[in-house]
Amino acid sequence: MKDFRFKVPQNIEFGVGSLKKLPEILNESKSEHVFLISDEGLAKLGVVKKVQDIVEADGLKCTTYLGVVPNPTVDVVNESTKCYKESGATSIIALGGGSSMDVAKATGVLATYGGKITDYEGLYKVPGPIVPIIAIPTTAGTGSEVTASAVVTDEERNYKMSVISYEMLPKYAVLDPQLIMTAPASIAASCGVDALIHALEAYVSNFASPFTDAMAEKAMELIGANIRRFVANRQDEEAACAMMTGSTFAGMAFAWAKLGNVHAMSHPVSAYFHVPHGVANAVLLPFVLESYGDTIHSKLARLALTAGVADSSTPEKEAAHAFIQAVKDMKKRFNIGDTIPEIKEEDIPKLAHYADKEGNPLYPVPVLMDAHELEKFYYILMDKKQEDTSNESE
Repeated sequence: MKDFRFKVPQNIEFGVGSLKKLPEILNESKSEHVFLISDEGLAKLGVVKKVQDIVEADGLKCTTYLGVVPNPTVDVVNESTKCYKESGATSIIALGGGSSMDVAKATGVLATYGGKITDYEGLYKVPGPIVPIIAIPTTAGTGSEVTASAVVTDEERNYKMSVISYEMLPKYAVLDPQLIMTAPASIAASCGVDALIHALEAYVSNFASPFTDAMAEKAMELIGANIRRFVANRQDEEAACAMMTGSTFAGMAFAWAKLGNVHAMSHPVSAYFHVPHGVANAVLLPFVLESYGDTIHSKLARLALTAGVADSSTPEKEAAHAFIQAVKDMKKRFNIGDTIPEIKEEDIPKLAHYADKEGNPLYPVPVLMDAHELEKFYYILMDKKQEDTSNESE
């Protein structure tokens, strides 16, 4: 067995109604003034006010920033940091999906150490602890409440840059399944598939360990067994609990085992074309799994057994292919296709360049690929689109 290291440094509160424990957490942190980072959508749904009311009912102060947008930019981070400093707050609540978590982590870094968020791009450049963050996810997908990364779009480069440092881990995570039970079916599906891919990429990573494997396997078990049920009925409390727990397990797995080429290639697609992150990941997933070949057959075969698409007598390669086929079938069930129509041939070199820039320094993938090799995936997506269009016109 190879060497590995692992820790779970956070305080995690899980349970229906656990949001009500916020004052207790803030008092434990000795923070009388919290800066709440969220978005206008959650404000309109009344979720932001619900959190504000819980905090202020205990005599604590809450200043709110609602400038978070999908694929948040450097400018959003700068604005949030400015507002945080002006507020006089001593801690941050990140309320929402991955975008709110990313902005909160980046704000915590700049509020503590200054500079520009691009100064911290890459691995382990945050020099020490940051502002305490309480992460409250409202989607079962990103796992950002337990991860050590923030993804921010640098519009000058049209590039989704990653800041990765264990110093950015939120101090607390509050997992209240009630917060994900109002999500539209499309969001529930996209986020759920994203969480599944987090677990899967961590599972086949060269940095995988017995600890990350255990969490990735549990994540895939919980999500695989409940995603269809949850998408069909978001008021299903049992399914919501399973999805939220599975997403968190997946986040813990990839926080340590890292991700892979699926995420490396989907990030520039989202940055350039604003394709939802979970959708871009799902489109790419089967193509990437197939490209890894026999390096991951043994792991996929084990997953095929768990998923019930193979049995103990099935040859390893056949079982691995059965699992990949199950992934393709899942995409079809959620109306996720095999193309990203926004991609044009002239876009492919820059997409591959940024995928290579992210993937090769950051992700311990089973098969290393340079920018030229990564280009083929974008061509596959584009060629399929053109072929489908041609067939329709005949």
